[in-house]
Amino acid sequence: MTEGGNGARDVIEQRGLYFDELAVGAVYAHRPGRTLTEADNVLFTTLTMNTQALHLDAAWSAGQPFGQRLVNSMLTLATLVGQSVSQLTQGTIVAQLGLTDVAFPTPLFHGDTLYTETEVTGIRPSTSRPGQGIVSLAHTGRNQHGDVVATATRSVLMWSSAADRAARP
Repeated sequence: MTEGGNGARDVIEQRGLYFDELAVGAVYAHRPGRTLTEADNVLFTTLTMNTQALHLDAAWSAGQPFGQRLVNSMLTLATLVGQSVSQLTQGTIVAQLGLTDVAFPTPLFHGDTLYTETEVTGIRPSTSRPGQGIVSLAHTGRNQHGDVVATATRSVLMWSSAADRAARP
């Protein structure tokens, strides 16, 4: 923080980017990665009432094609999206509009680390909400070996910088 001539300090607020600060084709690498543990998986799985044995039963899962429990794909998806928040949408999103094209080509296992990148694939002003715009984001998650473990396309409604400033008290 710096002090101006009148003794006032500049306050820097951590936020995502506004609609008008994004560019189609830009790719954001979200770091740090997130290592998903057995505790994360069991907690998420039981909180969401997903009793799938592939997430909870080590003995049964040992006899299945992957030979071990898998990280719940909904936890993978939530982390994939969550890793983008601080860099892209923290405080600048109005609403999430939808998720499409969700895929899990390779499973995550306990102890794997998820690294996410997001590409801005589309930007357009909202026709019904002045000062806001619709942004399309393509999320790709990879494990520590570089294998793609999750992809999703996300549509969000975001503030423009001028409209957000005007809306604040």
